[in-house]
Amino acid sequence: MKKSPHEQIVDVLKMESSAIERVMELVDEESCCDLAKLYGELVKSNSQIIFCGVGKSGLIGQKLASTFTSLGLRSIFLHPTEALHGDLGRLNQDDAIVFISKSGNTSEILKLLPFISIPSLRRIALVGNVQSEIAQQCDIVFDCSVESEACINGLAPTTSSTVALAMGDAMAVLFENCVGLSKEGFAKNHPGGLLGKSLLMKVENLLQGKSECPCLEPDSTLKDAILEMTNKPIGACAILDGDTLEGIIVEGDIRRSIVKNDKALGMSLSEVMTKNPICVSSDTLALDALSLMESNGRQIYVLPVVDNNEFKGFIRMHDLLKEGFSNR
Repeated sequence: MKKSPHEQIVDVLKMESSAIERVMELVDEESCCDLAKLYGELVKSNSQIIFCGVGKSGLIGQKLASTFTSLGLRSIFLHPTEALHGDLGRLNQDDAIVFISKSGNTSEILKLLPFISIPSLRRIALVGNVQSEIAQQCDIVFDCSVESEACINGLAPTTSSTVALAMGDAMAVLFENCVGLSKEGFAKNHPGGLLGKSLLMKVENLLQGKSECPCLEPDSTLKDAILEMTNKPIGACAILDGDTLEGIIVEGDIRRSIVKNDKALGMSLSEVMTKNPICVSSDTLALDALSLMESNGRQIYVLPVVDNNEFKGFIRMHDLLKEGFSNR
């Protein structure tokens, strides 16, 4: 009886998750310890880890090379055929290499093995047959065997490629643990993503500098502030005594003052400004600045930036949201 689409999807997920659970039981402690030691040597010598495979195994290798690179360990993918035609020059004997092969006897890899200068101590095998020729030439071997593929014909790499990917991911997380990689360390390799920005980008990277901001003295009038804020539409005006921030005026302050007093335009800013406003320093994380703007049950759209009592400019919520930041 033909399975429903739902049954087919669920069955594949069950098969692949069961295959991973099965392989968990086959992982030996000695291989894990040897791999951890190898990571230390690679970091010390600033060497790289290379992934090698063909077909779907090659695609898994490309993904894993990308993962390790993102974690700070230099990594490349090496196609065995291309290696025999010049790409062997990308290898060094201090590197490590990972061979990915379901059968453990991939012909393209077997042809390459005699020319690999990397010693067996630095060779790792992710194979479906630990007695295979590839496995025999590697000192670190992880059993990635599967009982069957999830493919209805038992042919297309499905379960086997999932297991190889999961094993490679486990290797990558072990590397993170070995080197004590922090969120900040991870973010250094991801500056364009929101994670990287959240951990690295500071107010100084986004603030509107003093020269771009409306700035007046305390004895200036509200009318002066309107003109200055029209010329420089930041959303706030800094009230300064020299370089020292005495207070700020925002657009809402102007509206409220005019509603309350028909002679408000002639009032000095010292009478209507907000004294001791909430401020941030230029080295505050941008995400922390956004959190401050959205705290206490109300939104602040502009914050003054002050370093050592010197006004540096304004940081606007608009600029933070434009950069992709959000607390939600």
